[in-house]
Amino acid sequence: MNKFKFISLALFATALFSSCAGVKDIPYFQDSKNGSKYELPTPKVVKVDISDQLSIVVNSKDPELAAVFNLPIISHTMSGAGSSSGFSSGDGNRISVYTVDSGGNIDMPVLGIVHVLGMTREQVAYTVKNLIISRQLLKDPVVTVEFANLYVSVLGDVAHPGRHAIDHDKVTIVDILSKASDMNVTGLRKNVKVYREEDGRQGCYQVDFTNMENIISSPVYYMQQNDIIYVQPNSMKARQSTVNGNTVLSVSFWISTASFLISIATLLVTLGIIKK
Repeated sequence: MNKFKFISLALFATALFSSCAGVKDIPYFQDSKNGSKYELPTPKVVKVDISDQLSIVVNSKDPELAAVFNLPIISHTMSGAGSSSGFSSGDGNRISVYTVDSGGNIDMPVLGIVHVLGMTREQVAYTVKNLIISRQLLKDPVVTVEFANLYVSVLGDVAHPGRHAIDHDKVTIVDILSKASDMNVTGLRKNVKVYREEDGRQGCYQVDFTNMENIISSPVYYMQQNDIIYVQPNSMKARQSTVNGNTVLSVSFWISTASFLISIATLLVTLGIIKK
């Protein structure tokens, strides 16, 4: 075997090993079979907390009468507890929101101070509607309440890392990773970490995306505000970057690799292990 054949064989073996390593860990939900059924956990209902931002819109058959209960859309942001501010929604539209103050209150036009701390969206809507009707301000109000600041951060080996909105009460970790356009093929599906603040402490949960049972039974299956999802890259991708910035896509990387293999081949020829 001459040294050039040895180099070719070594390169081929390296490429083959890299392409085959970890292939079995790439498919999702490997324990699922046709007809499989899993019991879903009970989602935690999102409740209003201090500093939350709420979009509250009142509608009725008479838009002019309902308009007095709605905040105007403003182009500047006002700071301070309990104040209103402009907020840009995901579709680019601007809406006005209430920020819950330190006492758990918001200050609404006409209605004044409304206590909302610890309420669900439905409970806030019911409270506002009853205040309007009980004061005989409007006969047929329709109140819509949405959270405007519920986000989950996605970091690591995904297509689109960043902050992604929780737009309803039953958003799952699968939904959020879908919003991030999925994990890259080099992401470790068996070791997805979720960091969640609980009782003043930062908790960490590990989720195995190759196992549906593990995902469904996880405490972090349903996402909560300010959760952080981290997808760790596999060892092959982690090795792509070196201290001097070389990667497998750079010319310098392949020159270094070829030089290393030639040095090994020369040493083996010198020792008589392989022949010229």
